[in-house]
Amino acid sequence: MKHHSAGSPVPQRKHAAAAAFQFLSRFPVKMQLDFVPPLLRESVVYYPLVGAAIGLCVWLVAALSGALLPAFPAAVLTLTVWVWLTGGLHLDGWMDTADGLLSYRSRERMLEIMKDSRVGAMGVIACVLLLMMKAALIADMIARGNWGYGVLLILPMIWSRWFMVYAMSAWPNARGDDGLAVLFKGLGERNEVQRARSAAIGLTMVSGVITMAVVWLFKTDIAIADAMVSGFGSLPWWLYPVTSVIVLPVACYYIGRFVASRISARLRGLTGDTYGAMNELLEAALLTGLSVLQGLFWL
Repeated sequence: MKHHSAGSPVPQRKHAAAAAFQFLSRFPVKMQLDFVPPLLRESVVYYPLVGAAIGLCVWLVAALSGALLPAFPAAVLTLTVWVWLTGGLHLDGWMDTADGLLSYRSRERMLEIMKDSRVGAMGVIACVLLLMMKAALIADMIARGNWGYGVLLILPMIWSRWFMVYAMSAWPNARGDDGLAVLFKGLGERNEVQRARSAAIGLTMVSGVITMAVVWLFKTDIAIADAMVSGFGSLPWWLYPVTSVIVLPVACYYIGRFVASRISARLRGLTGDTYGAMNELLEAALLTGLSVLQGLFWL
């Protein structure tokens, strides 16, 4: 990686963004990078952006496949693309964490199990159940056919990745000076967490605005004046995206804190695997939240 002077922040930001995309996804970012701790710490600012890019691709694939296939096959295809885009990175952490925590062994033995590259029965079971849940939730959204609201699919991907950044700073590394998490050591002493949160909030606002614009444009069969008063269902049409962009980040924070605290109590900290596991859990939880809200708003 080329080194740039302190007076050239744009190339450094470009390297940090490229590092985030290379580390968390399979997007074709052609740049030679040296993944040293300073670059990795700076790259976390762009984790929500990576999530937004993945979410946008998932939405587009779901919309296209849903127009050509029945809901469940379309959902499986969408989920396949979703997993491919992440390289299975977080799923690997989900399975390793399940193997370790569900073994109910000592702390040291759980950490050993999580470090083992082999996958055990608990990891396989947890992976199958998680993928089934995600596929069912995607199928539900496809079956509803409200793709104007589908832009909100990016919200779970944005906020689950922001919480990974927050978790890196808020809880200690369970392995001390060993493991992947040590590369992000010192994150809590810097402002990357606040910058990542600002990015997540900005992307959330953009997704909400795009959602309302898309729904407004494509619900042409209802007069604008009538839509403003009575909405497209029993409630105003704009209330669903507005509620989603408020409720999902709050739910992500409190669910994430609860889960991270429980894991940290058992392991005396978190690991790289648990970051991935929490990302997967929060994605599924927030997708469930979107589905519940759709039901409440009769969408």
